[in-house]
Amino acid sequence: MKKVTILSLHLGFGGIERSVASLANMLKDYYEVEIMSVYKLYDKPKFFIDEKVKIKYLLPNLKPNRKEFNDAVKEVNISGIFKEGIKSVKILQKRKNETIKFIEKCDSDIIISTRDIFNEWLGGVKKDNVLKIGWEHNHHHGNKSYAKRIIKSCKNLDYLVLVSKSLKEFYENKMRNKKCKCIYIPNVIENIPKASSNLTEKRIISVGRLSEEKGYMDLLKMYKHIKKEYPSWKLDIIGSGEEEEFLKQYIHANNLESHVTLHGFRERDYIFDLLSKSSIYLMTSYTESFGIVLIEAMSMGLPCIAFSSAEGANEIIESGYNGYIIKNRSMQAYEQKIRDLIDDSETRKKIGINAKKSVEKYKSEVVVNDWLELLEKSKTRK
Repeated sequence: MKKVTILSLHLGFGGIERSVASLANMLKDYYEVEIMSVYKLYDKPKFFIDEKVKIKYLLPNLKPNRKEFNDAVKEVNISGIFKEGIKSVKILQKRKNETIKFIEKCDSDIIISTRDIFNEWLGGVKKDNVLKIGWEHNHHHGNKSYAKRIIKSCKNLDYLVLVSKSLKEFYENKMRNKKCKCIYIPNVIENIPKASSNLTEKRIISVGRLSEEKGYMDLLKMYKHIKKEYPSWKLDIIGSGEEEEFLKQYIHANNLESHVTLHGFRERDYIFDLLSKSSIYLMTSYTESFGIVLIEAMSMGLPCIAFSSAEGANEIIESGYNGYIIKNRSMQAYEQKIRDLIDDSETRKKIGINAKKSVEKYKSEVVVNDWLELLEKSKTRK
């Protein structure tokens, strides 16, 4: 049985980490699967990983000190900045040295990288009989320097897997004369629930990291208007992050405590339970590479609304069929679609049914075939 190694920075919270866990679980019955995680941030991975998958922690006793360094900068603590800066350099150097050493000794037939730094280190190690694959989850969002960094990092890899068609087309145009070939393989939903929400509860929901790019302040501002017209409709937000206190202050200042609930970070079962009790899903992200939370909401039969700025949402939502895409970040247009779905239960249910049908192509048993087709190319390598 051939062996696959997936290089991961850590196995904590995050979209990349969720995808790593999903891929490992998908491939476990076809390959010997190993995950190399640089850091061990928690006692166990935050997303389920099958026991057949081997996990190797490279630096189990070291953790990144970004928070400590940033805190020192905020406090203008010169000695702290110097101390944490030196510590950070040492951690990053050790990460590089140990990862390269691991790749050199790795006996896998296929190695999959999940970060641009891993792409560079993987490509820099001479392994003629190994299939080298980069896996890019982030959108460049028009950042030319970021895109150039990704392209440069992949120059010695065999393939670059992109999670959206638009990203695949973008990088393919930029890399036509490169050795590395671009492949589109979407992210997956591991299980589609048999049940669906009945869409009768007066609840609106959103799930994601509470960070600025997710646009939760915009969500609260729009909901404030909706609440005046539909006071019986509640808003649930699941997630945690650096914007949490800021959002709490807005909720308190606008007397929304009895209508908006910040649930914090929750496990998958809790999220799906709340999705099953909701009737509309809202995404307000400024940017979004893929939008796995949309797929999860749609798998429960929820109609979804998103801004077109969330690039990944444009490939998942067919506006008017399984949800709505709002152009130009028009909050007025977004609010109107919320009103339309609240007022028209029949349209809400029709779109919800279409949403559930739409996620079939993202099932793991479907997407795994794309991965197997790619990984089987290792058999024909010289």
